[in-house]
Amino acid sequence: MTEVSSLTGRLLVATPALADPNFDRAVVLLLDHDEEGSLGVVLNRPTPVGVGDILESWAALAGEPGVVFQGGPVSLDSALGVAVVPGESGRSSARNEDGPLGWRRVHGAIGLVDLEAPPELLAAAVGSLRIFAGYAGWGPGQLEDELAEGAWYVVESEPGDVSSPAPERLWRAVLRRQRSELAMVATYPDDPSLN
Repeated sequence: MTEVSSLTGRLLVATPALADPNFDRAVVLLLDHDEEGSLGVVLNRPTPVGVGDILESWAALAGEPGVVFQGGPVSLDSALGVAVVPGESGRSSARNEDGPLGWRRVHGAIGLVDLEAPPELLAAAVGSLRIFAGYAGWGPGQLEDELAEGAWYVVESEPGDVSSPAPERLWRAVLRRQRSELAMVATYPDDPSLN
């Protein structure tokens, strides 16, 4: 296997050819990617469960819609918090210790929230917060194999992707902003057989 260059902080956007129903039109933010595997959360799978129903103390900081998102098919009984801290994007990712207590930088202004910490530690700093039940995970080399098979497009993330107020439109929106033929994929019909 060739050396893995980190895709941490990038988006995986499901191609129309991806057959796994867990990832149909999914937009995944990679939170970790190295030779040991990859971990990310699906940004566009809101559930009907309110954040206040499971993590009442964090509900006031959760962005709209104020629901829990299904982060992926792995460990659906665990919760991950991802937050954007405005003003942190220009800092070097090598300076992970910077930022508010209870927040660990992943990429730019995007970071993981320690949901065991008191929300008051982050209240003044957080621009947006999403809570995810579960995550998407890949073992060593598994994501690279899927990329080679053409299952995913890899694109740059923007802090607004984490807190998109219209997550059901995120797949098309991320593709549409690309400056390549990927922008055309955004017009791909939901059901190609109806074309």
